[in-house]
Amino acid sequence: MKPRKSKKRVPSFRKLLKTSKIKLDNKLKNKQFKQQSTAKKYRKEQRKLRQAVKDAVSKKPMPLEDNKKKHPEREEEEVEALPLDMMDEDDMKLMEELAQRASFITRDLSSNEPVHAKKRKNESVIEKYEKKPRRMQTEPEKELIHLLPIKDKRGIIPQTMEKPVKEEEEEEEKDEIEEMEEAQALEEPLPVLTAEELLVHRKKKLQEKKMHIAALASAILSDPENNMKKLKELRAMLMEQDPNVAVIVRKLVMISLMELFKDITPSYKIRPLTEKEKNTKVRKETQKLREFEEGIVSQYKFYLENLEQSVKDWKQRKLKKSNVISLKAYKGLAEIAVKCLCELLVALPHFNFHNNIIVLIVPLMNDASKQISEMCCGAVKTLFKQDKLGYASLGVVKVISGLVKSRNYDVRPEVLMTLIHLRIKEVEVKKDAEDITPKKRFMSYQEKRKNLSRMQRKWKKAEEKLERELLEAEASESTEKKLKLHTETLNIVFLTYFRILKKAQKSPLLPAVLEGLAKFAHLINLEFFDDLLLVLHSLMVSGVLSHRESLHCILSAFHILSGQGDVLNIDPLKFYTHLYKILLKLHAGATNEDVAIVLQCLDVMLTKRRKQVSQQRALAFIKRLSTVALHLLPDSCIGILATNRTLMHTFPKTDLLLDNESQGSGLYLPELDEPEYCNAQNTALWELHTLRRHYHPVVQKFAAHLVAGAPAEGSESLGHEFSRRLPTELFEAYSMKGMTFNPRVASVAPRKKGKFSQEASFLNEDLNELFKVYFGRPVPQGALDFTKHLKGLPVS
Repeated sequence: MKPRKSKKRVPSFRKLLKTSKIKLDNKLKNKQFKQQSTAKKYRKEQRKLRQAVKDAVSKKPMPLEDNKKKHPEREEEEVEALPLDMMDEDDMKLMEELAQRASFITRDLSSNEPVHAKKRKNESVIEKYEKKPRRMQTEPEKELIHLLPIKDKRGIIPQTMEKPVKEEEEEEEKDEIEEMEEAQALEEPLPVLTAEELLVHRKKKLQEKKMHIAALASAILSDPENNMKKLKELRAMLMEQDPNVAVIVRKLVMISLMELFKDITPSYKIRPLTEKEKNTKVRKETQKLREFEEGIVSQYKFYLENLEQSVKDWKQRKLKKSNVISLKAYKGLAEIAVKCLCELLVALPHFNFHNNIIVLIVPLMNDASKQISEMCCGAVKTLFKQDKLGYASLGVVKVISGLVKSRNYDVRPEVLMTLIHLRIKEVEVKKDAEDITPKKRFMSYQEKRKNLSRMQRKWKKAEEKLERELLEAEASESTEKKLKLHTETLNIVFLTYFRILKKAQKSPLLPAVLEGLAKFAHLINLEFFDDLLLVLHSLMVSGVLSHRESLHCILSAFHILSGQGDVLNIDPLKFYTHLYKILLKLHAGATNEDVAIVLQCLDVMLTKRRKQVSQQRALAFIKRLSTVALHLLPDSCIGILATNRTLMHTFPKTDLLLDNESQGSGLYLPELDEPEYCNAQNTALWELHTLRRHYHPVVQKFAAHLVAGAPAEGSESLGHEFSRRLPTELFEAYSMKGMTFNPRVASVAPRKKGKFSQEASFLNEDLNELFKVYFGRPVPQGALDFTKHLKGLPVS
C-alpha cells in the first residue's frame, strides 16, 4: 500500500484577504528558522552524546607497564631462540614489515593490550592535546525573529530582531549550588536550645502562621473568584508537619476554612456540567463563573474529606506513632472537626454534599463522648427548627431511623428526643385550608373563542403567560410539595416509634417515644387510634413505666383524642383514674420537674374537654391538687394554684368547696383512687388557709385570691401579670432550678443600735408578721412600738 501523503491545510480565501503576502512570508520564515534551530539543537545534543561515549571508552583502564618490562626473561629466551645471523637481509625486511602490521595472529595473547596499543602509547600527551579540535569563545547564539518590513523608495527592506538564547548552564549551576547549600544545612547539627528559647521560638513561629492564615483568608474574602489558588494553599495547611505548632495550626485552619465557606459559597446547589455544556462556547464572565463554581466545589469536597479523616483517626485509636501529632491531640482535632461539620450542617443545608455531612453527624449523636454527642444533637435540633422546606429534615430522619434499627434500639435517648423539634405541627390544617380555597384556573381555547374578540384573546394570552411566569418565579415552595415532604417525614418517625413500642417496651427510649407521640399524635391516621390507645393503657397498667413515662403516656393518649379523635366515641376514664392516682407521687424532690407535664395533662384532660368532664371529677381533682400543693416547691405550687383558678372559672359550681357546710350524703374519702366516687363535694379547701402563710409572696397572693372565690375584679383580684399567663408559663417564670428565691429577697443593712432598742425592733417585726398572717393586713402605724417604752433605759 502506498503511504498517504499528508495534505497541507490551505488557508481559506477570507483569511488570505485579511492577511498580507509579506506577513505570510514572514510567518513562513519564522517557522523555517524555528525548525532549523530545533534541528541544530538536536544535532548538537547527539554530538555531545557521541563525545561522552568516546570519553567513556577512552577512560578504560590501561596496563601501566610494557609487556616487555613485565617479562624480561621471556624476551631474552625469544631472542636466543632466533639466530639472526642465519637469516638473510630480505627475510629480515619482510619480518619487520609484518611486525608493523599487527594482527590477531602476530599479537601476544598473554598481553592485555588492545590492538595498535603501541602506536597510541608512543604518541605523546602534547600530540593528543594538539589533535583535539579547538573551540573558540564565541558570543551566545542569537535567534533571529523576522518582523514586518519597511517600505522605502528603494523598495522593501526586511527587518529582523536578535533574541539571545537563554543559557541553561547557568541555571543548572544555580540549582547545584542550592542543592549543596541544602545538603550542608542538613548535615550541620542543630543548635541545642533551652526550654525558654524553645517556647519563644514556638511562639514566634505560631504568630507567623497565624498572620499567614489571616492574610490568606482576607485575600479570599475580598475576591473569591480570583483567589482559588490561595484557598487551595490554605487548605494545604491542614497537613502542617511542624510538630511544634501542627495541632494549633490545623485547628485554626479548620475554623478559618469553615467561616470562609459559610461566606463565599453561593446560595444554590452547583450541579456538574454536561458534555454538551462543556463543549459549547460561552462568554468570559460565564466561563469565569463556571471555573469558580468548579473550584469551590472541589475545595469544599477536599475540606470535608480532611474533617472526616480527622474524626476517623480519633475513632480508630491509631496505634502507629506519629512524629507530628501525639495520640492525645487526636481528640482535640476531632472535636474541632465535629464542630465545623455541625456549623456547616446548619449554615449550608442547600449546598453540595449536605447529605454526606448528615451521614457523618448522625452516628456521632450516639457517641460515647458526651461533649461530641451534645454538639451533634444540638446541631440537628437547630436544623429541624429552621428548616422550612423539609428537604434537610427528611434526610436526617431517614438516617436516624436507619441508625436506630441497625443498632437494635441500643442508642441514646437524646437521639430520638431531637425528633420532637421537627417543624410539622399544623400540616393537616394547612391542607384543609388549601382544599377550601379555589385554585387559579385559566380559560380554555374554546372559552376564549366563544366569549372574547380577537384583540381580547391576544391580551388574555399575554396576561396568562405573565401570570404563569410569576407563579414559576415564586421563591416559596408550594404547599403541596411541602405537605408531601412532611407526610413522608412523619411516616418514618411513626414507623420508628411503633417499632420501639412493639419490640423494645423496656428500652430507655420509651420516654422519648411517648413524648414524641404526645406531640405528633394529632397527625396519626384514625385507623391506628384504637390499637395505639390499647398499647398505651397496657403499658400504664404493667407497672414498668416510671412516673415521668406514665405522665407522657397519659398525655399522648389525650393528644390523640383531642385531635382527629374527637369523632371517636371513647371514654378515657381509665386514664383519668391513673392520673388522679399518681398525683400523690409529686413532691419537692426529683419529681418536681414532672409538674410541667402534669399541668399539660390537666389542661388537655379537664379544660379542653370540659363538656365530657363531670362535676364530681372536677371537684376531686381540685381537692387533690390543693393537697399536693402543700409539699411542693414554690414554682410548682404557683402552677397548681393557677390551674385550680382556671378550673374554678371553667366549672363555676366548684365554689362549694369554699363553704364549710357539707353537701349531700357520705364522707370524703381522700385515699380512694376513683375521682367519681370519693365524695369530694363533702370537703373544703382548708389547704388554702395554710398556703396564705407561705413564705413565697406569689403563693400567698394566689391562695388569698382563691379563698376569696377567684374574683376577676376587686381588692383580691390578680393583676395582669398573673391572670393573663398560663400555668405552664408561671411554672417556668418562677423556676427554682438555681435553688434561689424567685423573686429575690431584698437584704437590709443592719444598723448599730443598743441592746434593748435592737431587741425591741426585732419584736416589732415579729408582731407585724403575726398580725399580717392572722388579719391579712399590716399593723397600723404607731399601734405597737416598743422602742418608745425603751428610750430612757440605760444601755449595758
